[in-house]
Amino acid sequence: MKIVVVSDSHGRNDILKTIQEKHPNAKLFIHCGDLEDDPMYYPGYIIVRGNNDYFGRFENERIIPIGKHQIYVTHSHRFSYFLRSEQLVNRAKELNCDIVCFGHTHVSFLDRVDGVTLVNPGSLSHSRDGKPCSYAILDINEDDIQVEFKFEPEW
Repeated sequence: MKIVVVSDSHGRNDILKTIQEKHPNAKLFIHCGDLEDDPMYYPGYIIVRGNNDYFGRFENERIIPIGKHQIYVTHSHRFSYFLRSEQLVNRAKELNCDIVCFGHTHVSFLDRVDGVTLVNPGSLSHSRDGKPCSYAILDINEDDIQVEFKFEPEW
């Protein structure tokens, strides 16, 4: 199953439609927070609250079942800067999740820790690591989780 994961669009939400058009075969679109708009205008996305989201109704975290996998979605601003990965893994395990999608840092990131896959798609609007803006594509099947980052130098 193809899943597109984005984060930190910070009002550049025209990009969200562009991404949907680029990936018409994706089964799911996830936004990990800092939309800075009302999520009701983006019905194709599952969206969680970021630290800059004040418009409309958001949930702070979501759990999405995908076959035998479960995805924990959070913005991650409520987790410690220095212990973020460890705390995200612990929270995922509390919720019986084996995949974590998170944002906030504006840096694309992939790691696998103690059976949990951690994915930060980076930022759609303000990359903080010198790379172009980015998002992630997860390809999930029963036995495997593949992650690919898409870098967009210009929107």
